[in-house]
Amino acid sequence: MKYKVLYAEDEPTLAQIISDGLMNSGYEVQVATDGHQALEFFKLDPPDICVLDIMMPLKDGYSLAEDIRKQNGGIPIIFLSAKSMPEDVIKGFKSGGNDYLRKPFNMGELLVRMESLLGRFSADQHPEQQQSIKHSFGNCVLDTVTQVLVTSQATHTLSYKETALLKLLIQHRNTLLPRQVPLMEIWGDDSFYNARSMDVFMSHLRKMLKDESSVQLMSIRGAGYKLIY
Repeated sequence: MKYKVLYAEDEPTLAQIISDGLMNSGYEVQVATDGHQALEFFKLDPPDICVLDIMMPLKDGYSLAEDIRKQNGGIPIIFLSAKSMPEDVIKGFKSGGNDYLRKPFNMGELLVRMESLLGRFSADQHPEQQQSIKHSFGNCVLDTVTQVLVTSQATHTLSYKETALLKLLIQHRNTLLPRQVPLMEIWGDDSFYNARSMDVFMSHLRKMLKDESSVQLMSIRGAGYKLIY
């Protein structure tokens, strides 16, 4: 089957180069030139994956991702942006992104990241055809397809990295999860920047779970993390 890509980019030359590269690699591509148009395209013909520029007219990529998440909590989203400050990357993941690729980038790297995300999600991203994969821990439930965490206090929509981190913690429950494991499996390397990024996402998870008496998320200084329940 051909995967359908919604590609949102307002710079015409770059949009042409990337869309041609995607089509030459076997993807069906729909190009939107602003955030409003991209959302309309998404509603009319839901894609399998979204590739979104951040700085766009009418609606930026962050807002667009949030609106897409309201329509479909499980579709993979990749941000493409020249904005490379840590706060920009974190905002991208918090708004619903699964990956963040800084401009300029190599077309091969984009294709690899897309293939990786599509491999983690069901081939057909229509909500009515998705199957939830749920993990219960304590009084909480993590759905790794919709990327939703339900606690006894609230329901939280997670980013891809938050979902992947929590899933690893559940899989290593009551034992130490060494820092290098999620860094290599989720971020791809254990650089200083990625380690700081992981600590931020782990802090987000800790806040979501702080009122759960049946669950404790511990940081073991210099070693890793432990989810106890």
